[in-house]
Amino acid sequence: MPRETGRKLVAQNKKARYDYSIEDVYEAGMVLTGTEVKSLRAGRASLVDGYATLDDGELWLRGVHIPEYTQGTWTNHEPRRARKLLLHSEEIRRIALKLRESGITLVPLSLYFLDGRAKVEIAVARGRKSYDKRQAIAERDSKRETDRATGRRTKGLD
Repeated sequence: MPRETGRKLVAQNKKARYDYSIEDVYEAGMVLTGTEVKSLRAGRASLVDGYATLDDGELWLRGVHIPEYTQGTWTNHEPRRARKLLLHSEEIRRIALKLRESGITLVPLSLYFLDGRAKVEIAVARGRKSYDKRQAIAERDSKRETDRATGRRTKGLD
């Protein structure tokens, strides 16, 4: 059987980019059991309540829901168990320095397979207030409008 290549998206946390301002993004591997991998390959996962914590120099992914594998037996996994994240020690040290600041948290952005290996994209993020969210929406809308206007101008419609 040929090896998998490329990137296959399993789950995405779209609300994280709205609720938080993203400062840094890291790609991490995960320590998973067999039934978790099979459930992910079936495209079943939810990052909505997920977050990462730093415990004793190790990063742990918590609150991520990977449902039990339907054909699994007594070997099935716990759906919301803590999963260890695999990063280089230098990256963990940089994340630990940033987590000391107040208002900083680690949120998962996406869960995917990269060349057959399960990866999670985690972000060092700062929570946004409601007025910050409105300002971000206004900036995005104005940028979209200017892009439309320049597109119409280059096509000669204006």
